[in-house]
Amino acid sequence: MSPTPKQIRRAYTAWILVCIFWSTTFLAIRIGVEELPPLGMVSGSRYILAGIVLCAIVAARGSPMPARESWPGHALLGFLMIGLGNGALVWAEQWVPSGVSAVMVAAMPFWMIGVEAMLPSGERIRRMQLAGLLLGFAGLILLAIEDLKTSTAPTRQVLHGAIAIQLSCCGWAIGSAYSKRHARHENAFAAAGMQMIFGGIMVTSASLMMGEWHDLHFTTRGMLAWSYLIVFGALVGYASYVYALKYLPVATVSLYAYITPVLAVILGTVVLHERFTPTMAVAVGIILTGMVVVRRTADTWRS
Repeated sequence: MSPTPKQIRRAYTAWILVCIFWSTTFLAIRIGVEELPPLGMVSGSRYILAGIVLCAIVAARGSPMPARESWPGHALLGFLMIGLGNGALVWAEQWVPSGVSAVMVAAMPFWMIGVEAMLPSGERIRRMQLAGLLLGFAGLILLAIEDLKTSTAPTRQVLHGAIAIQLSCCGWAIGSAYSKRHARHENAFAAAGMQMIFGGIMVTSASLMMGEWHDLHFTTRGMLAWSYLIVFGALVGYASYVYALKYLPVATVSLYAYITPVLAVILGTVVLHERFTPTMAVAVGIILTGMVVVRRTADTWRS
């Protein structure tokens, strides 16, 4: 069944909220991992709490929760989008600056197009799209090399962080493609809540196995970042993303990756005084140019 004009308008509003608030979560994550267990608090526990709150709100409004037979699908999405998508990003931001992380996540449309091309019913990659993908990844490599030069963290950890961010993008892209193809006639916010709970439990379990909680100590700065991530990163951001994904094309929703890096870089530079060199600016320009080539090629082909 095609979405109604009202649902489309709400979906675009949700997409705008994603662009605004996910631009700021990179900074909040960076602050959080400096003060709290990365996987346990900054990722896992906040998604569990946000998921419970969201499900409670849905239930209080009288909307049905997802049927038990759909739980395995939501658990898979929780693993892909929360476990890999957010968990890997949070882990990486221990060493990769928030602004650089945001730009690396800007590779998301590349991953989405690549995942689509590998699916039986997906759209094949065209020559200009391939050129844009290669250009974008060249920019990512340049950005990673420059980050290694300016970072105070050990080279191995920075490299591991950069790889983890691309693993995050891969998980998010696969999850988005699966979510779009297996969309059910169920409340989008209830589905988001279930996915957050499942994904949060998985990430928290990984945190416990890694022994993160031995170093737990609460600070005002850390708890403010954690609270911000619960409300604006999970409750508002993730729920809005799931809603937008239900009613808008994946390619359209993925365009948030054009917007979030710009504000994230500005915030990281201003608030945390992260270094942003002219070479990094060139790398960002190359990445965004690659994204434009990919998107314009796709739009021209569809028209």
